[in-house]
Amino acid sequence: MNGIINVNKPKGITSFDVIRKLRKILSLRKIGHTGTLDPMAEGVLLVCVGKATKLAQDIEAHSKEYIAEFELGYKTDTYDIEGAVIDRTENFSVSREKLLEVIKMFIGDIKQIPPMYSAIKINGQKLYDLARKGEVIEREARNITIKSIDLLEFDGIKAKIKCSVSKGTYIRSLIYDIGEELKTFAVMTSLVRTRVGEETIEKSFTLEDIEKLKNEGNTAFITSVENYFTYPKITISGEKNHTLFLNGNTLVFNENDGSYRVYYENNFLGLAVIKNNRLKGYKYY
Repeated sequence: MNGIINVNKPKGITSFDVIRKLRKILSLRKIGHTGTLDPMAEGVLLVCVGKATKLAQDIEAHSKEYIAEFELGYKTDTYDIEGAVIDRTENFSVSREKLLEVIKMFIGDIKQIPPMYSAIKINGQKLYDLARKGEVIEREARNITIKSIDLLEFDGIKAKIKCSVSKGTYIRSLIYDIGEELKTFAVMTSLVRTRVGEETIEKSFTLEDIEKLKNEGNTAFITSVENYFTYPKITISGEKNHTLFLNGNTLVFNENDGSYRVYYENNFLGLAVIKNNRLKGYKYY
């Protein structure tokens, strides 16, 4: 079994818990997720199965969409509601107009400092391991892109936003920074990932869905690599070129630069990139 599964991750378990459950359901070991979701978060978690695990980085690079809720007036050590409250603002007043004004400041290419409670490694150690020991270290700001932020609800304290962001964006940090700019604090109270690339939550499968379909002998929950990636098709000819491609060699190929799906005698071989008339495969076959 090879391909990509759009899993609707439930709240309360880790992304690795999803992998562990899928390994049991599918009786497979070679499974990996793309783009970790925190335990309190839910929604789209794209999972690569079998040979498709080689393509996880391609999927991680896709833009993502979230619906998040937050509250103003207090701060936690994790930037979300599951952390310990470390500060409060007793008296504050934020209008809808002011919140909209501040939100606009974060749209575009910006720098973001990741939270201490994250899986990022510095000098071989995960930040959340250091944070649990009470250590706080300086984190380097990262370049991210916030494509859009829409304010869906706001009552003066609680808010709901919908945002489209680049890979590597922490919504917890975005909300924390919004709170700082408002001269108060903001804490994320819920997070739903509604889209990764073209894969939406409406097209996702729960773990229960997947188990039921698997038991029925139905694999509708998995999308093949050939169908998942909608790159243009190209065909290589000649047994020599076929062998060279399968062995991971670069081929001379007169075509525009870009990513492609590669075929030989109407059989899908895998994905490749062409640059300066040189074709290089992803070694997916």
